[in-house]
Amino acid sequence: MFFIIFLICIFVLYLWMITPNLFRRAALKKFNHTEFAHRGLHSGDFHVPENSMAAFRAALLRGLGIELDVHLTKDGRIVVFHDDTLKRMCGLDKYIEDMTYTELVSLPLLGSSERIPLLEDVLSLVDGRVPLLIEVKLPRKSLAVCRALQKELASYKGEYLIQSFNTLVLYWFRKNAPDILRGQLSANLIREDKSNPYILRLFVQFLLTNFLGKPDFISYSLKDTSNISFLINRHIFRAPTAVWTLTTKKALDKGRKLHNMVIFERIHENY
Repeated sequence: MFFIIFLICIFVLYLWMITPNLFRRAALKKFNHTEFAHRGLHSGDFHVPENSMAAFRAALLRGLGIELDVHLTKDGRIVVFHDDTLKRMCGLDKYIEDMTYTELVSLPLLGSSERIPLLEDVLSLVDGRVPLLIEVKLPRKSLAVCRALQKELASYKGEYLIQSFNTLVLYWFRKNAPDILRGQLSANLIREDKSNPYILRLFVQFLLTNFLGKPDFISYSLKDTSNISFLINRHIFRAPTAVWTLTTKKALDKGRKLHNMVIFERIHENY
């Protein structure tokens, strides 16, 4: 009998830990069926690099939502860039957070004429014409990027969501900017991400940190959506869901059919 009670308590604790925010589903309805171009509508031939103004203009021309990533520079500017270091995109093995914007703006993206944009310039370009899905990068412990992002978004009139793999970002926004809709990013992190401690990857993979961040939506890798915690969030708690990154027509069709939002890549080349 004791063992049964113990198992019930463990299960109740598990459900409490993975429970998302249950009270803002209506606020997410405006984003239903939104298709977000992953890092803008960039091209595989590198003529239109990811997270560039050219990629964002291409998405705008097609009326597509835009997914992008933000970092905070050494001098406190928010730039749009995915990786923690500049090596892949700019050939320089340095962290974004260790560079000033003046230093960054001189670096071409993948040898093109495009440069790393400021978020404020992207916001000015988009000007509310399409929804934005902003992934907050936190390669270090400082949460200064959250404060800077809140300040920058305060005057923006368009529709946007924020998301992050790091639950501390969601927790910060929950406490300091609760009106901003927030999403927990996740995937099979035990298999794919070796850069963080195993226990942290385990907790985020199974959405065991939802009790801290209380996400309004779950943003999960499509190939990993058989995860039990994701399924409970989707079907029991009825949390809105986004799936990524869809690179085939089959994946896009599946995402459209089963989920509220989709994040796709290179639709004009691969479909």
